[in-house]
Amino acid sequence: MTSSGPAAHLAQLNVATLSHPLDDPRIAPFVELLDPVNAAADGAPGFVWRLVEDGAADATGLRPAGEDVIVNLSVWEDQEALWDFAYRTGHLDVVRRRREWFQRHVQAHLVLWWVPAGHLPGVGEALERLAELRAHGPSPRAFTFAASFTAAEAAAVHAPPHGAAEA
Repeated sequence: MTSSGPAAHLAQLNVATLSHPLDDPRIAPFVELLDPVNAAADGAPGFVWRLVEDGAADATGLRPAGEDVIVNLSVWEDQEALWDFAYRTGHLDVVRRRREWFQRHVQAHLVLWWVPAGHLPGVGEALERLAELRAHGPSPRAFTFAASFTAAEAAAVHAPPHGAAEA
């Protein structure tokens, strides 16, 4: 991100298809990890916000992508902050154990995109970005850690052509 443009934050959505219902004893180890992992995220450097269901501590009760699909939607100051949390903290243990609780992904399950600082994306917006990634592959509008784009590249997609008059 450059200082010449508006500040941007990184939004992320990941979806996971449960192998069993959330109240099934085989999923209990995952459920037991939710509070400590969410607390670690909330306190992580660069963390901005995460989706939670009204009156709940997490978003596992929300099922906008299907009855057996849970969603995780959050905003981070930058890609490095999200990467550090996801792969350099206890969260990595959850990632390593995901096959115990979730079905194998056959299509993209994680999408990243830049949002203006202060914008909190809704689930609809997030699912649209995931659908875009699945349909067209990585772009400045919807990307992955492996094929990422900067906030400046994303802003350039939305900027008027150089020299064009603004309406």
